[in-house]
Amino acid sequence: MPKSATSSVAPTRTATETYLNHPTFGLLFRVCLVEENRELFSTLYAQRLFFQVFSSAEGVQFEPISRTETRILVEGRLRHLRRVGQQAEYDQLMRMHKQTFQ
Repeated sequence: MPKSATSSVAPTRTATETYLNHPTFGLLFRVCLVEENRELFSTLYAQRLFFQVFSSAEGVQFEPISRTETRILVEGRLRHLRRVGQQAEYDQLMRMHKQTFQ
C-alpha cells in the first residue's frame, strides 16, 4: 500500500458527521479536526484504520497513521478544546476517545 493516496472526492457532511470515500478502504468517518485543512478519519465499521486527511486546492490526500499516533493527535485536540472552552465539541470527542481507545 502506498504511503498516501490522493483523491478529488469532496467530503459528504450530515448535520453532525462528515464522511469521505477512500479510494481503497471505502467510507471513512471524521474523528476530529486536527488543524485547518488537516483532519483525522477512520474506517466506518472496524474503526481500526486511521488516516490523516489533508485538503487543498489540488484535492484530498490520505496518509495512513498508527493507532498510537491517532490517539496522541486526538488527545492534543481534546486539550485544545478544553483550553478554548468548546465544551460541546470536547464532550463529543471525549466519548469517541473512550469508545475507541479504552
